[in-house]
Amino acid sequence: MKTTIDIPDAALADAMRFTGAKTKREAVVKALEGYNRQQRVNDLIASFGTLDFASNDEIEAGDLEEIALREAGGLKS
Repeated sequence: MKTTIDIPDAALADAMRFTGAKTKREAVVKALEGYNRQQRVNDLIASFGTLDFASNDEIEAGDLEEIALREAGGLKS
């Protein structure tokens, strides 16, 4: 997408230096990609501890129940 924006010279120079970009466009793209990547990491970090996983005991109990059903002819493997 072609867009015209006014970027302060010092900010663009820093972006070019930090990203190692050779062009202004490359610097802006790399800076945006870096920002987006950091936001995805922040979202992932924010979700830590919010997922509820089954415990080992719960998984094993489900496995034992499935085995018992199979042996009783209630499930086909």
